[in-house]
Amino acid sequence: MYTIGMSSTEWSEESLKNLSPEFLCTLILNMQKSIDQLTEQNRQLQSSYDKMCHQYDNLLEEIALMNQHRFGRKTETASTLFHQEQLDLGLNEAEAEADPNEAEPTIEDVAPQAKKKKRKGKRADDMLKITDHEERHYELSEEQLRKIFGEGGYKKLPDEVTWKIEFTPAQLTAVAVYTAKYASKTDDKIVRAKAPENDFMPKTLATPSMVSSIITAKYVNAVPLYRQENFFHDMNLDLKRSTMANWVINTSERFLTYVRDKMKDELLSHDVIHADETPFEVTKDGRSAGSKSYMWVYRNNINTGSQPVIIYDYCHTRGHENLERFLGDYHGTIQDDGYSAYSKLAKDNPDVFTIAGCYVHLKRYFAKVLKINGKGFQGTLAEIGVRKIQAIFMVDNEFKDLKPEDRKKKREEMVKPLVDDFFQWVKQNQQKVDKESATGRAFTYALNQEPYLRTFLKDGRIELSNNAAEIAIRSFTVGRKNWQLVDTPKGAEASAVIYSIVETAKANRLKVYEYFKYLFEELPKYINDLGGEVPDKLMPWSPDLPAEIRR
Repeated sequence: MYTIGMSSTEWSEESLKNLSPEFLCTLILNMQKSIDQLTEQNRQLQSSYDKMCHQYDNLLEEIALMNQHRFGRKTETASTLFHQEQLDLGLNEAEAEADPNEAEPTIEDVAPQAKKKKRKGKRADDMLKITDHEERHYELSEEQLRKIFGEGGYKKLPDEVTWKIEFTPAQLTAVAVYTAKYASKTDDKIVRAKAPENDFMPKTLATPSMVSSIITAKYVNAVPLYRQENFFHDMNLDLKRSTMANWVINTSERFLTYVRDKMKDELLSHDVIHADETPFEVTKDGRSAGSKSYMWVYRNNINTGSQPVIIYDYCHTRGHENLERFLGDYHGTIQDDGYSAYSKLAKDNPDVFTIAGCYVHLKRYFAKVLKINGKGFQGTLAEIGVRKIQAIFMVDNEFKDLKPEDRKKKREEMVKPLVDDFFQWVKQNQQKVDKESATGRAFTYALNQEPYLRTFLKDGRIELSNNAAEIAIRSFTVGRKNWQLVDTPKGAEASAVIYSIVETAKANRLKVYEYFKYLFEELPKYINDLGGEVPDKLMPWSPDLPAEIRR
């Protein structure tokens, strides 16, 4: 039998006619086999090439995403996504914010006025709410007036009044506290007068006003302690940052933690809670350098008419056990950003927790594609996805002021069809995109989160997004850009306590500095080294707080 190999022999028509049928069959079968092998090799090569192209495209997409994340605009508004505004080039704020066409503000614009109580027979004068006022009068002398008007004389017209704002830098006052002591003439009995200053941080230089200013600078204005140290040095006060850190931690442990604990009890009484978390590094927590800690934030849903409560919680990890520890016996709905720890919590405790998803995070997955593709977004699946999600927001926003039950009915009637259409569209188009691409990841996220993204349809108190928690944690992330690291777990815990009170005070429209000063003046009356109970009248939402603390 002949063996047919890869021969260069050329068969002629005459030679083929002389071959036996058996030989021809063998020849044809071997040729067919060679064709099949070549076809398979070509298919594998094409598959490898396509895979390399996908990997190349995905790599380019990832680079574009990283560039967008680092240098591009963070907003996902329609104007940015669909009109492709220029990137923020990092201009100096004075240049970026200046508007030559803006009218110069008047004193009434910048310092609202309050009516003084009308006195009998007198008109009610307007008095600026700025604490200090002064008047500067500029007049011409009689000699100057005679020279100008001559012998004809003159008459005095009403003064022309213009306003200016003077700024006086902060001032420090050294206060010597003399506490009288009295001794009995007949025995060893000694009595001391009570000085309120000695109840707050005894045997230290700290006062309510001083510690409140440090807290406000660090936790509201994101000014690190080393910058505050320089600031005080310029005022001839050599106050070390370590001293300020001790004051912050000690006041947190001695007083503020009791306020935060009571705030937490109030938070857990609500049926819907927003949650979020962000990483940071604690350098001396017993773990290797670079280990991530997490600051979790929880807040209630204020659209139900309740007063806002925001709680920060410092944790070593991002695990679901932190949620279980914080929530304890809580029963209700947690609205989150889709992180798996929340869904695990609900799967492990289906009768206790309900999870609500966030359409802003869903939209963000599709919006990333639009921001990196420039003008090439038209007609893409990513664009369609964004527009469908925007339609859901647009319709749902019409019902935001309704009572929960009425809102639920309107959502069933008007919003649910849009949600059904969106997920049907996702399922129909999922196979058309590479799962590893940005659009593919958006589709995967949508399908994985579908049960939680539908939760809002069942309860009119639930929002479409988790923006409330993201806004609440923003102050911490802004501060983190300035100080980068936290030195010790004690410092991290103190930060969690103080940020909780700061953000809740801001949300309740309080002046943060004034509120902390008031707390430090009042809390020693109720709390000592053995603990104590914080009265309701001191809580950030209390109607009994002094009027000067409110914005």
